[in-house]
Amino acid sequence: MRFLSLSLATALLCSAAHAETTLTLYTSQPPEQAQSTVDAFQAAHPDIKVEWTRNGTSALMNVIRAEIEAGQVQADVLLVADDINLGELKAGGHLMAYPDAPVENYDPATYDADMSYFGTKALTTGIAYNPDIAEPVENWADLLTEENRGQIAMPSPLYSGAALIHLHALTNAPDIGWAFFEGLNDLDIVPEGGNGPATKAVASGMAKYAILVDANALNAKADGSPIDFIAPKDGVSFITEPVAIMSTTDNVDAAKQFVDFLLSEDGQKLVTEQGYLPIMPGVEGPEGFPKLSDMKLLDYDVQEAVRNDAEMREKFSDTFGQ
Repeated sequence: MRFLSLSLATALLCSAAHAETTLTLYTSQPPEQAQSTVDAFQAAHPDIKVEWTRNGTSALMNVIRAEIEAGQVQADVLLVADDINLGELKAGGHLMAYPDAPVENYDPATYDADMSYFGTKALTTGIAYNPDIAEPVENWADLLTEENRGQIAMPSPLYSGAALIHLHALTNAPDIGWAFFEGLNDLDIVPEGGNGPATKAVASGMAKYAILVDANALNAKADGSPIDFIAPKDGVSFITEPVAIMSTTDNVDAAKQFVDFLLSEDGQKLVTEQGYLPIMPGVEGPEGFPKLSDMKLLDYDVQEAVRNDAEMREKFSDTFGQ
């Protein structure tokens, strides 16, 4: 009897240990989306518990750099805004390649050629405006008028990954360039925080316009806020919120399952439910969202962006006195 009891106890302990696999996620998703992503994954994989930390991509990168320096990397998986920061980690040997990731249905432009990180959705950055106090515009330069002095909300690329990509993409566009950002500074525009505060500024009427990702503006509009979104004719920047596995993870199988889930049809349908554009062909986006095919997408060279990112950030800080 004692033998049977010990055997049963041992089996239960082994079962509990298996059920308590813990995956640590660092993400820049808004808290409510991060929680729904984790909930959906855990529902599909009840044997994996996900503990997550949320912050702006640039802030998370500062944490990760400090952890790497200390030799104490906590994250198993990253789900952040842009591929410039992930490109930096890849160059430093800090990402694990996953050559068997399920990308058969995806455009190769949405994932790393070396299979180190994978886009999970599409977010474009355009112009949001409050129709109660502002008129729609067609191009980025149309914002640079005296009437808009101090009236444009703008996330900071020193905090937001989407804003960082936007900085690289617009300065890479010959017809836009640094002159646009210098024009914003001349109008006393102060970049700060992420897309959330910029959304609130326009929806509340504190600002007439905002440089904003599509989902923030259009989801707020769907909820009844006085805000709308414009894709400028001279182009929008875009991010794919890539997911990546840290090379230091001790939970390789669980991390791969997390990537697999985000790239699955269920994961892409979740993207739509969360109010974003999925990138898997055949999965419909949210009602009222523009189609990627209808917009001019501003591109840039990721490897070059990784090389000159520090210089770009410094020039941005000098331009805005930050």
